[in-house]
Amino acid sequence: MSDIHYYEPLKGHGLRHDPFNAIVGPRPIGWIASRDAKGHDNLAPYSFFNAFCYVPPIIGFSSIGWKDTVANIQETGEFTWNLATKDIAQQMNMTSASVPHGTDEFVLAGLTKAPSRIVGVPRVGESPVSFECKRTQMIQLEGADGRKADAWMIFGEVVAVHIDKRLIRDGVYQTAEAYPILRAGRAGDYVQVRPDMMFEMPRPK
Repeated sequence: MSDIHYYEPLKGHGLRHDPFNAIVGPRPIGWIASRDAKGHDNLAPYSFFNAFCYVPPIIGFSSIGWKDTVANIQETGEFTWNLATKDIAQQMNMTSASVPHGTDEFVLAGLTKAPSRIVGVPRVGESPVSFECKRTQMIQLEGADGRKADAWMIFGEVVAVHIDKRLIRDGVYQTAEAYPILRAGRAGDYVQVRPDMMFEMPRPK
């Protein structure tokens, strides 16, 4: 049997860095754009992000702390998700900086505001894939003891999708050809998906 490192999170992990978000990884990045009721834009990446339903298509992300993104979505009920790729990784990282309230991260990172068709929130013009979303649920997370956590889960229905046509071949979206990046824990670990990393394993019938 392997030599196991065991710990209970409430008592501490006993390591130099919390392994939790490195174990549950790599994780897709929720690069979320939002706009408040006064028209101020915000753009920020969230590493607790994923897709949760086909019909309707629903994505969700968790924000640790009540941030501008959460406040904006509560106000307007809208946001966009933008695929983070290797080509724009540095710009994505810039939008994770702690900056004063009201700072426009699109401007900070030198990114283009591409208009959406249904929601009133812009997309990242440099991103090859974007979703326009309308909020469906906003939930404050809580522990097994019922205590509220300083974290909010936001779910949104995808009401419009934008895909760079170079990523579609024979009617199939080519995941790896976008070279998406994913969060892999620690202070700044990421993983890049490349075509040579892909393999196919059909489901059993």
